[in-house]
Amino acid sequence: MKPYICSIIITLLACSCVQKTYKKTVVYQLLTPNDTAITKVSIKGSDKPLSWQQDSALTVVVKDSLYTVTITTTTGYKFTEVKFLVNGVLELQNQNNRRVVFADGDTTYYKAVFNVAPNSIIINKYVN
Repeated sequence: MKPYICSIIITLLACSCVQKTYKKTVVYQLLTPNDTAITKVSIKGSDKPLSWQQDSALTVVVKDSLYTVTITTTTGYKFTEVKFLVNGVLELQNQNNRRVVFADGDTTYYKAVFNVAPNSIIINKYVN
């Protein structure tokens, strides 16, 4: 009987340690240098559907200048990490990834300039 009670207690404790997850949407906007003929802009990141092995395309807002993508993920973290690519070239080589801190609401807006360090990021929080 005693081992049975211990098993139940351990199971209950293990179940109570499950991390809460959140559905988060991030709208990424990337400003690119005007002196480059751009054929492809994409993003890599740490939370599905993004990955570090496969890049995801951004759509053109203003040709050779402004691109966007909206990503929705389910995560237990309060942030995610990303990097952008232009014409297959990964930005911020040998530098930290961009850390995007999620807004309190459902949607976070993240604006970046290609290959400009993240300490100059602009995050606008949208609360539903």
